[in-house]
Amino acid sequence: MTTPMGQRIRDRRKGSGLTLDQLAAKAGCSKGYIWELENKNPPRPSADKLAAIAAALDTTVDVLIGTPINTADDLSPEDKVFFRKFVGLDPDKRDTMRKMLDLWDDE
Repeated sequence: MTTPMGQRIRDRRKGSGLTLDQLAAKAGCSKGYIWELENKNPPRPSADKLAAIAAALDTTVDVLIGTPINTADDLSPEDKVFFRKFVGLDPDKRDTMRKMLDLWDDE
């Protein structure tokens, strides 16, 4: 079962350590609007607002709406799953993963 868009927005916001007020300020909309997106089913944001929210959360609209990530055709199915999971992580966890890879790359 896919994660609803509102839940993806909430997870990203909390993973970024942002309050509703802080995300609203960064995205240029109201706290109530963010709350409705996170809690209303289904949320119906405008394309402009969704793009602003994605930028404020350091992610893409595709990730927020759950569009499958397009990967290179030569990747294995396991690698495609890995990249989808990686892109879905909150920014701090992605940064941690990058640092881990850098450590292994230096060996």
